[in-house]
Amino acid sequence: MMRQAMTRKLNQVAESKGSGSVSYPAARKCGTHNLTWLRRTTSPLLPLLMLLLCPFKSSAQTANAVPVRESDAICGLCHSAILESYLKTPMANASGLAAERLLPGSYQQPSSGVTYGITKEGGSALLHYTIPMAPPIHGQESLKYFLGSGHLGLTYLYEKNGYWLESPVAFYAKLDAYAMKPGLENSPEMPPALPLDPTCLRCHMSGVQKQVAGTENLYNQLPFNQVGITCESCHGDTRDHVLTKGRAAVINPVKLSPDRRDSTCIVCHLEGDTHVERRNPLDFKPGDDIRDYLAYFVHAGQNTTRRAVSEIEQFNDSRCKRVTGPAMSCMNCHDPHRSPNASERVAYYRAKCLACHSAPAFASQHFSSNPDCTSCHMPKTGSENIAHVAWTDHRIRRPPSDPKDPLPDAPSPPQQPAAAPSDLTPVLTGAVSTRDLGLAYYDLVSAGDRSQRPKARQLLTAALQTNPSDALVLRSLGILAQMDGDAPQAKQYYRAALAQDPVNFVSGTNLGTLLAAAGDLQAAADIWTRAFEHNQDLPELGLNLAIANCRLGRKDLAQQALASVLTYSPGLLDGRHLLAAIDRGQQPCTAH
Repeated sequence: MMRQAMTRKLNQVAESKGSGSVSYPAARKCGTHNLTWLRRTTSPLLPLLMLLLCPFKSSAQTANAVPVRESDAICGLCHSAILESYLKTPMANASGLAAERLLPGSYQQPSSGVTYGITKEGGSALLHYTIPMAPPIHGQESLKYFLGSGHLGLTYLYEKNGYWLESPVAFYAKLDAYAMKPGLENSPEMPPALPLDPTCLRCHMSGVQKQVAGTENLYNQLPFNQVGITCESCHGDTRDHVLTKGRAAVINPVKLSPDRRDSTCIVCHLEGDTHVERRNPLDFKPGDDIRDYLAYFVHAGQNTTRRAVSEIEQFNDSRCKRVTGPAMSCMNCHDPHRSPNASERVAYYRAKCLACHSAPAFASQHFSSNPDCTSCHMPKTGSENIAHVAWTDHRIRRPPSDPKDPLPDAPSPPQQPAAAPSDLTPVLTGAVSTRDLGLAYYDLVSAGDRSQRPKARQLLTAALQTNPSDALVLRSLGILAQMDGDAPQAKQYYRAALAQDPVNFVSGTNLGTLLAAAGDLQAAADIWTRAFEHNQDLPELGLNLAIANCRLGRKDLAQQALASVLTYSPGLLDGRHLLAAIDRGQQPCTAH
C-alpha cells in the first residue's frame, strides 16, 4: 500500500503539468503575532529535499547573546536614570534568555492529541512533547531564548545544527495559559519545524545577522548579538559618542526630519496587509528613511483594527494626526525610555492629551468622573488574525454615544473613489513602482488569494521590462506561470532567476518540480539535493528528495533524507510512515 501511495504521488506530479506544483514563501509573522502557517508546497514532489551526503555543519553557537542591561551598561555611566527606567520597558525586554523568563505550563492540542510541556530543569528551559502513536513518541528541545515582552504573550526559540526554530505553542497573557500559534490551531499532527522569521528578529533582538546565502533559516553564528532592543537601535552607532565622552552627538530621532524620525518607530510598528522589500531591512539604521527599505500596502477601505501591528496606520488616520500633521509623532505620547506603571498610567496619558486639549472644558469638566481618556477614545480591540490578544485602537476616535462630548470633530478627509476590497493602497507617502505593486499582489497570491494572479502577473511582467535581470521578479513570475499551468514559461523564468541568483533555493526547487513532472527525476533529485544541503529544516523538501531517491534505487539516500526530516519535524506522519515502510521492505526502492 505504501508503494502504491508513493507511486500515486509521483504520478500526480507527472500528470499535473506543473499546475499545482508550486513552492512559495508563506505569509508568516512572528511569535504570537500573525503566523499564517502554510505548507510551502501544494504537490508531494515539490521543492523539498535534504542532503543525504555531507550535511552542512555550522560553527559552534555556544556563546549567549548579551542582554540590554549589559550591552548598554556603558550608557548608564552618564544616563543612569534613563537606563534604569528603560530597562523596565517592553522594548528592553522584547527578548532574552529562556531560562530567565520561563513560564512553566502544558497544553494538549485537541486536533492532533499532541501534548506539550514547558519546564525548567537544572537551570535549563525545555520543551517536551508527546506524539500519540503506538508506541507514543516522546521528545524534548532545549529552549534558548524567549521572544515577546510578555504584555501579550511569549514564545520560545530553540536551535538545531544552526537552524533556529520556534516552539509550536506560545503563552498568551489574556489566557494566562499556553495555546497553539496562530494558524496551527487545527493541525492534525504535530506541526513541522517552524523556521524563525528574520522579521521577528529585527524587532525583538539587536545586532541581527543575516542567514547563510541560499537558505531561509540557517546561521553559522548566533542570529543576533543582543537580546532586547538596545540604545543603538534608535540612536545609532555610539562609539564616537562614548570615546569623546559625549562631545560627539548620537542620533536623536526627535530632531530628524519627520519621515526619518517616524521611520525609527515604523520599522517595527508597521506591517500592513503586505509589504515589499526594496532593500534588506536588516541594513536599516537610525536616521535612514524606511521607505528606502520597505513599501507597505493595505487593502483600501478595510478596517485597520482587523489585524495586529496596525498602530501606525490607525494613528495616521486619527483626527489628531490629520489636524496636527508632521509635527505630531508617536513620541508625543510615548516616551521610548519609560513605560508608566499601572498606578500612574491613567494620569500619565491624560497629561499627554491635555498638552494639546488644554481648554478648561477638557481639564476640569470633560468626563471628570473618568479621567482615563483612552478608555473611550482608544479602546482595546481584538484583531482577527491573532487569537487571544487585544490591541489599543490608535485612531483616537470621538465616541458617538455621548452627544454632550465637547471634543470638536476633525475636518473630513477628501473623498476618494470607492475601491474594491482587494485593491491595495500604499500606507506611506512617496512613489510606488510597478515592481512594488506587482510584488505586493504576488504576496497576496502566495498567502492564498489566487484571484490576484492575473494582476500580479501583469504588473510583474511590466516591471521585468524595466529590469530584465531582477531575480525576485523572475522567480515570482515563474511561480505565477507554474500556478497557471504554463510549465515552459515557468522553466524559462526559473532558469533566468538562477542565472542572477544561483543559490536561490525556491527557484531551484521549483525548477526541479517541473523537471520531475516532465519525467527527468534524476535532474530533479540533483537540484533538490543541492537545495536541501542548507535547508534541512524544510520537511517537504526532504520528503520529495526521499521519494525521488527511492524511485531512483538509492535506498540509503532516501532513508538518510527521511531521518533528517524527522530530526527537525518529528511529528511528520508521512515521513515516519514512509521511513518505516522502506526499513521493513514494504516500500522497495528500485530504479525506474
